[in-house]
Amino acid sequence: MRMLLDAHLVAERDGFTLDVRLRIAAGEVVALLGPNGAGKTTALRVLAGLHPLVAGHLTLDGADLDRPDRRVWTPPERRPVGVVFQDYLLFPHLSALDNVAFGPRRRGADRRAARARAQEWLDRVGLGDQARRRPRQLSGGQAQRVALARALAVDPALLLLDEPLAALDARTRLDTRAELQRHLGAHSGATLLVTHDPLDALVLADRLVIVEHGRVVQEGDAATVTARPRTDYVARLVGLNLHRGRADGHAVTVGELALTTADTVHGDAFVAYPPAAVALHPSRPEGSPRNVWAATVTGVQRHGDNLRVQLTGPVEVAADVTPAAAAHLGLIPGRSVWAAVKAAETRAYPA
Repeated sequence: MRMLLDAHLVAERDGFTLDVRLRIAAGEVVALLGPNGAGKTTALRVLAGLHPLVAGHLTLDGADLDRPDRRVWTPPERRPVGVVFQDYLLFPHLSALDNVAFGPRRRGADRRAARARAQEWLDRVGLGDQARRRPRQLSGGQAQRVALARALAVDPALLLLDEPLAALDARTRLDTRAELQRHLGAHSGATLLVTHDPLDALVLADRLVIVEHGRVVQEGDAATVTARPRTDYVARLVGLNLHRGRADGHAVTVGELALTTADTVHGDAFVAYPPAAVALHPSRPEGSPRNVWAATVTGVQRHGDNLRVQLTGPVEVAADVTPAAAAHLGLIPGRSVWAAVKAAETRAYPA
């Protein structure tokens, strides 16, 4: 695939330093995920031209847009970049048609050509009959689609999406996500989706890039990242317990706890397993589970049809149990229990 975006983003903002490498191919959708304060928004602002680099480079479709060592910087309005902001930022005094036509007009198209282009894009996103409406007359889902049409109407080499579904209710979000997936699939340029929602990332993106504290901590396709998380944040994101320890064959020592795993690993290693794999008992269980330890309940929250129990002990761990099991065990904060995980339920891999 032809690489459209080749960037090493080094930027500073209020004492925070971003140092992230990003490469996105033509037609590829990359999701940038991370906790609050990780640097996602700073990266998006740098790519859009709203914040300068202090080092590194930003090269799009072979052209340098920002390269401090050569004193190259291209202002936002001259970059082949389309942006869909979290709150859409539609012009309240303009109709949907003129909001979408704004980009082509800024790129030099005359009024008639720009409005024709805008109407074409409104038709594509299913809002051709809403062209005369102003933003206040549109639903949240409709406003999102107008913002997407406005971004795509300039045929951008790079499309930036900043939490594009965050402002929508659950039902609208479901429908709009499916619609957005269709349009991103048809976009020939590079797309960067900034989100904290793992479902949006897994459905919409071809590849995930996870940032923490301004650095990339993991990247890869969804299957790789979800199967082998490398930080606590990523583990929580994909719903797994994660421990780091020292492996010797099928045994991984995590602090004072030795865990038996189905995989063979040597040296520094991670052990991951889902909360549903953790069985809780009132006393030490006998039988097949090789991994057993004493734990104390620190919290209980509803999690879908089950309850998620937070436990402390030799390792911090989450367990999913049924409400009936929780009642039987009397699971309240401070309760002592025994946790058990079968070796076959674990996955071990090099750190």
